[in-house]
Formats: sequence, structure tokens, C-alpha cells
Amino acid sequence: MTLELAPIATVAGKEFWDRIRSLWVLAIALLFTVFALAIAYFGGAQQGAVGFRSIGFTIASLVSLVIYLIPLIALLLGFDAIVGERERGSLDLLLSLPITRLELLLGKYLGLAAALAFSTLAGFGLVALVLARRLDLAGLGAFGGFMLSSILLGCAFLAIAVLVSVVASDRTRASGLAVATWFVFVLLFDLVLLGVLVVGGGKTGGAALPYLLLLNPADVFRVLNVHAIDDVGAQYGLTTVFPAELAHDGLLYATLIAWCIVPLAVAAWRFRR
Repeated sequence: MTLELAPIATVAGKEFWDRIRSLWVLAIALLFTVFALAIAYFGGAQQGAVGFRSIGFTIASLVSLVIYLIPLIALLLGFDAIVGERERGSLDLLLSLPITRLELLLGKYLGLAAALAFSTLAGFGLVALVLARRLDLAGLGAFGGFMLSSILLGCAFLAIAVLVSVVASDRTRASGLAVATWFVFVLLFDLVLLGVLVVGGGKTGGAALPYLLLLNPADVFRVLNVHAIDDVGAQYGLTTVFPAELAHDGLLYATLIAWCIVPLAVAAWRFRR
């Protein structure tokens, strides 16, 4: 099947500018900026210290913010991408135009991903500007890697949201599935793994645990950003049992990219059927 770039770009542009005009991007960017600055300054309050401490500590503090917010935002952004068009009766009209189902799906995903990436870059980019005078080149590079991995995390959950939108029969079920997905990946997944370890006395599933973490994009993001920081890595539970041979940036980035591609590929297959 030959993909035409023009219809994909048209759909993507419409999705992106719809979010711009609705001020959604501005709201999310401001949310990221306010929370990130607050965490960067007050992140050490529990240890009796306020103010910027180090880029490693700042990134480690921001990881929790990103893991809770970005997946939820991505899921809420994309859960009605297809099912919403179906309920409004506009899906048949769109498919009557010279555009294939795959091109429509890719256009919607890319437009939403661009809006999410823009808001993430704008929000955390403002924080980078504020902190720039306190950081050296290595620190700026580390913060840049944090922003890139945050975008990939959002794109991974957006791909899952598009899959949910394709398989759900209506918006109500799609929204419920989106919230359930967030609950499972962000809250329940690690609790189950930790429970298995505790019940088994650390012997049951211990060897497979690092590989199981790769099945959760939130954990991949967490490991990618905190595993290499010696002074904070011990604070992050499951990441402390992640072996060094798997904590390779290339592997972890590739895993996040796979999480962007695989759910979208399944959604495209299901949408064609």
C-alpha cells in the first residue's frame, strides 16, 4: 500500500492547529512550567533545603511529575481520535475523501503528537531557560535528554490512546479504557511486581523483573532518567534492581520508540478491518 504524504499532512495540520486554537497547548505548557519550577526549587524541602541543588536531583524530582501527568494527558488527548469521529458521523465523510484509513490514522496521531511535543518543549524549555545560567553544557544536555524522553513517553501513551479509540465502540467506553490504562501502567504495574517480590522473598520473578519493566513505558522512562544518577537512584524502588547491561540509553530509547510504533501498528491493523 502506497502512502500519500499530502493527506497525512493535511489531517495532522488540522489536528495540531485545532489544539492551538483551543488554547490546549498553552494550558499544558503553563502547567508544565509552573509545576517544574516549583519542583526544581522546592524539591528538597523534605530534606530541609529549598532552592536549586543539582541537575540530577532536579531531573529525578521531575520524573514523578512527568510519569503522572504526561501519560494521563496523552490518553485524554487521543482516546476519541477515531471513536469521536465515528460518533459525530464524520468518519464516513472523511473516508469518502481520497484518503485511506491508514493515512487518516497516521495524520491524527502525528497531529496530536506534534501538539503534545510542542507543549512539552514549551513548558520544560522555559524551565531550561530559567536554569540555564546555573547549568554547564553537560547539565543542559542531560535536561535536553529528559525533555526528549518525556516527549517519547507522551507519544507512547498517545499511541495506546489511539488504539483504545479504534477498538472502543463509543466515547464513554473509550474514556473508561483510557483511565483504566493510566491506572494500570502508572499505579498498578509496579505495585504488582513489588508484591510478587515481597511475597516470594525476593526469589520469585527476580531474574525476570528487569525485562518485565520494559513492558511498561513509564518504567522505561523512569529508568532512563534516574538509573545513572548515583545519589538519587536508590530512591526509585524498582529501578534499583535494573541491571547495568539493560540500563543502556540506546536500548531504553529504542524501547520507548517501539512503544510508539507497536500500538499504532495494531490500531492500524484493527482500523483496516
